[in-house]
Amino acid sequence: MRRKTDRREWLGATTAGSIVAGAMAGGAPPAQNAIALENRGQGTAGWQLNYARFDPSAKYRSSLIEGYSSRTSVRPGQALSFCVSVQKPGPVTIDIYRLGHYQGLGGRHMTRLGPFDSRPQPTPPVGPMRLRRCQWEPACEFRVPADWTSGVYLGKLSAGHHRYQSYIIFIVTDDRPSEILFQCSTNTWQAYNKWPETHSLYDNDRPDRKPLVSGVRASFDRPYAKYPQVVDHPLSLGSGEFLLWEFPFAFWLEQHGYDVRYCANEDVDAGGADFIAKSRAFLSVGHDEYWTRKQYDSCLEAVRRGVNFGFFSGNSVCFVIDSPEPRVIERVGRYGGIRPGEERHMADLPVQAPTEAALIGAQTVSPFNGSGDWTVTNPAHWIFEGTGMKKGDCIAGLVGWEFHGDPAPIPGLEVVAAGTTINGGLAPSHYEATIYPGPKGNTVFNASTIFWAMGLSSPPGHILPFVHDGRPLGPDPRVQKITSNLLARWRR
Repeated sequence: MRRKTDRREWLGATTAGSIVAGAMAGGAPPAQNAIALENRGQGTAGWQLNYARFDPSAKYRSSLIEGYSSRTSVRPGQALSFCVSVQKPGPVTIDIYRLGHYQGLGGRHMTRLGPFDSRPQPTPPVGPMRLRRCQWEPACEFRVPADWTSGVYLGKLSAGHHRYQSYIIFIVTDDRPSEILFQCSTNTWQAYNKWPETHSLYDNDRPDRKPLVSGVRASFDRPYAKYPQVVDHPLSLGSGEFLLWEFPFAFWLEQHGYDVRYCANEDVDAGGADFIAKSRAFLSVGHDEYWTRKQYDSCLEAVRRGVNFGFFSGNSVCFVIDSPEPRVIERVGRYGGIRPGEERHMADLPVQAPTEAALIGAQTVSPFNGSGDWTVTNPAHWIFEGTGMKKGDCIAGLVGWEFHGDPAPIPGLEVVAAGTTINGGLAPSHYEATIYPGPKGNTVFNASTIFWAMGLSSPPGHILPFVHDGRPLGPDPRVQKITSNLLARWRR
């Protein structure tokens, strides 16, 4: 059950420092919303993995202890199962943490499950379309308490007979009205998941070696392997990409008491524009590459209804996915079709869909990866109020490793930052950060970089990437102020 908060802990958490921080972030101290109240709970750094060991042959996997959840997203009061495998039979415990700010420690311990008697479970054979789908027996079923706050939760797996650990990740969503809806990029997490060996959507048996094709499927019924590119981070074991690209944004939002609820890609697909419109602003954060067509259409409809959108991300809404069966995804199309210059990477993507630029304001360009500085082109725009930035001022290393450019011909769209990127092969590309007005006084902002969140905060355990000969430098007061200006406008 959920740990009860001590009254002194509850009252003592609202310090002068937190009030000042809240005022800097959004123009006023945090309101007494669910997130502000939740973060008064006692934090702990114990959510992090202490010890992780990877298989010598399948180098991203840790078969010593691994697991997955039967559901990606769940509402309070609903149940899900945790499926666990260990290399040798023995007891396993699952400590569940909610991730947030929590006095800067990053997580709160919610409950401990077990110990359970666990055993080795079979690695599934390769099925049609290279699908690897586990059918493991659950270690336990867990019903999410009705009072748990929406957020991203980690189940930390620990064995009784060795010291190694790994994660299971799941999202608690809800339908309450809120300032912000934070969409976790769960489809993209799974698209890059190589578990058990080379079985992501990027691995296939084509003789032409093109990685971006249809005809390959991935299942959510398997553990998340360690993330395989850009940054080598053991904390990604079992946690998808959340800790790498999304957590710094969530950590900052919760630090400043923003009223945020969380969801998976699948929640937006299922709930549509009605689900989105319960919030004033929708956030796409980090690496948000894979969307269903229904997600796309629902988000366009939400813009028409007056919801504000922030694409604090890069390479977003690039590929159309389909779910031919529950908890299975396949890449089936390229939003806007395959562009010139992309043919050497892409083929056999038959599903047609509109360009992502009609929603984002810009699109993934080719070459579609690289690094660069985020350079101001329109300092008079209100997003720069209080930053002191002038035309040509740069935030060093903030752009990467993927981005958006080639702005759409949307009435009122403005380019607020632009520049050049260089990839590891020294090929130049370009990006444009944009903002355009919606029909009801709302706006859609495109930061045009996966790394925006890293300019907001550096949570415990976070590692800055070095890729394409460049790197972001971490928290920057200008990134924080631009973001708070946007959120302040969107909460009106």
